[in-house]
Amino acid sequence: MATTIPSTAYSRDLGDELRRVRETSTELTGAALAVRLGWDPSKLSTIETGKYRASEIDLVQYLSMCGKDIDFFEEFKQRYRYAFEEYIVQVSDNLRTLAMAESTATTITSYDPQAIPGLVQTPEYADGLYRMGGYVSEDRIPTVVQFRMDRQAILKRHDRPTCLFYIHEHALQTQVGDGRIMEDQYARLLFDQHTIRIVPADAGLIATSCVLWEYEKAMPIAFTSTDLAKVFVQDPGAIARTRLLFDRLAEVALDEEQSRSKLAEYVSRPREDLDDAGTGMA
Repeated sequence: MATTIPSTAYSRDLGDELRRVRETSTELTGAALAVRLGWDPSKLSTIETGKYRASEIDLVQYLSMCGKDIDFFEEFKQRYRYAFEEYIVQVSDNLRTLAMAESTATTITSYDPQAIPGLVQTPEYADGLYRMGGYVSEDRIPTVVQFRMDRQAILKRHDRPTCLFYIHEHALQTQVGDGRIMEDQYARLLFDQHTIRIVPADAGLIATSCVLWEYEKAMPIAFTSTDLAKVFVQDPGAIARTRLLFDRLAEVALDEEQSRSKLAEYVSRPREDLDDAGTGMA
């Protein structure tokens, strides 16, 4: 029987990719492929769920049985070598690991000092944010905006994660697009069913944006990103520091009722004030 080890966001992603290779390249079930490989079924199952570190020979045998060539194997092996690292860095346009880690979390705690978190953005706000950033070519913006909107489907599931979004007031004050876009974004936050807590501008706490994903049967993951890279962290020390940040935010942020009152102030501002608020990078 295969011995499981702590999985990571990336190992679960790559394990799931192996499962998809099997399902699209063969007509074999996991148990049937295990028989052909001479493996215990538990070994194949734990590899496909990212809970067992496959050796190079394991990957060769698995992918060969699925009809993949040496080029496919070499590319996959290069990525797989990092599967179980406590720190994983990916290019910004690699979105699969993010989507999988986010969609399987039971609890999501988020903080952003500069922008509205992606899970509660309106499409128009997301579009404007990408255009301001300048790191995404104009022809790709509709695609990445749609991906961001698709991610929000997890908030509508019957088993949706418990979410807490800390948003710094600076993010509310940074205009993205025109006044109508900001007004619609404020209203979205005001009526969102998840917990929104505003960190007031005079609190002065500005830290790097981060997210803590927690799972029923896996280690927590701390996540942060920029326009250049995405970073997934499972180092216990880093997780502890992330919890300290959220403990501090819990102390200084407005409570849920106060936060809604603050958002209502922004929603009720005259449109001219919103249009004249100025622009800034987010």
